[in-house]
Amino acid sequence: GDSPYACLSAFAGNPLLISPRKLLQKGLLPMDAASLRDYPELSADSVEFEKVAEAKQALFAESFAFFREHGRSLEQKRFVNFCECTQNRTWLHNYALFRAIKEHYQGETWTKWDPALIAREPQAMSSYEQALSERVLYHKYLQYLFYKQWNELHSYARLNGVQIVGDMPIFLAHDSADVWAQQKLFHLDELGNPTVVAGVPPDYFSETGQLWGNPLYDWEAMAEDKYQWWVERFRSLLTLVDIVRLDHFRGFEAYWEVPADETTAINGRWVKGPAKSFFAAMQKAMGHLPFIAEDLGVITPPVEDLRDSFGFPGMKVLQFAFEDTPANSFLPHNHVSNSVVYTGTHDNQTSVGWFQTRPEAVQQYLLNYLGSHDAQYIHWQLIRLAMSSVANTVLIPMQDLLGLDDAQGRMNTPGKAEGNWAWRLRDEQVTPEVSSSLSAWTQIYNR
Repeated sequence: GDSPYACLSAFAGNPLLISPRKLLQKGLLPMDAASLRDYPELSADSVEFEKVAEAKQALFAESFAFFREHGRSLEQKRFVNFCECTQNRTWLHNYALFRAIKEHYQGETWTKWDPALIAREPQAMSSYEQALSERVLYHKYLQYLFYKQWNELHSYARLNGVQIVGDMPIFLAHDSADVWAQQKLFHLDELGNPTVVAGVPPDYFSETGQLWGNPLYDWEAMAEDKYQWWVERFRSLLTLVDIVRLDHFRGFEAYWEVPADETTAINGRWVKGPAKSFFAAMQKAMGHLPFIAEDLGVITPPVEDLRDSFGFPGMKVLQFAFEDTPANSFLPHNHVSNSVVYTGTHDNQTSVGWFQTRPEAVQQYLLNYLGSHDAQYIHWQLIRLAMSSVANTVLIPMQDLLGLDDAQGRMNTPGKAEGNWAWRLRDEQVTPEVSSSLSAWTQIYNR
């Protein structure tokens, strides 16, 4: 699929985010590139993943060939430094080799490769590294381009006082470079298949729970070197973003473990996670931890204690506030300062879509809470409510700033396999009216 939560690496960037225009500007693509002439017309409103992938693969191939033949010596040197620097060397080589071998096997999952490769036997690894050396270099080159462009964007944001919040999935896809390269850190059998997988137990919303299927970490094995893989993961991510939202934070305290041969999550069990010892190790290695705890779902006192022990702000989502009692912790009058308030997240409906689909009683309760008789600009009223919260930080999806409904702008519908993650923002959608309204509320509430 196209989900950023099911990627091939915990470290690599998505090459589809590489800008062709920037490649031209930096002399990394010939002005008469055939791949540019043949570049398809694409929708301005949604990502056409298959078309984009096909077009950009052709473009990247031209860029790589051009770089090898005509790249400036300084650029060539920067590429070598990127590949060989301590922070990148290990993950980058494993990732590029994984991608090259996966291509060689026509996309097959790594547990269906040559058994010697599954076991990462040195002779087999060396043989494939030599045979696929050009493709390995190609995938390293794409990561060089991604990091080069992203770092320029990140620097520009910082110069303008803008911080980037990145989302970090707690679990990895089984068919990923990291699981293949670090098999001893996961609960796998001798063939590389998971013995237990991740999920969440049955609840009000699902009588069979959710079977995510990700391999689970062997936390005891990870603790042996003070969670070094995680230290490297966080350090790498914090070169790309300023603040990290820890997805499924409760999984660090305890997680739902399901035998790999189960077809639902019913027959799972709670297993204690590394909890405080893990974050203490991160703190010792890295100092200040700029984390947001995604503390949604089944949150128990031990999870709250873990969050609060390290001072991580939790989340307050307004869409969860108005269908319960006045004691609901998501209602603004119950917020605490060390938290982050969202009108909604990427997994929610847009604010307009959410309001439109609420029962009349909930709609009326919200309007009463707002002291409003008019639902016409409900998105702005919810944004204002978020900004007026005592929460230190407010995060507002762009779709809510634009007042889009679900059909126009929903990003992701959990459980729906297709049609997610495709919404695109057009420059002209951010009108002077939107900008001035956002500016006004930001100043009024000292945000």
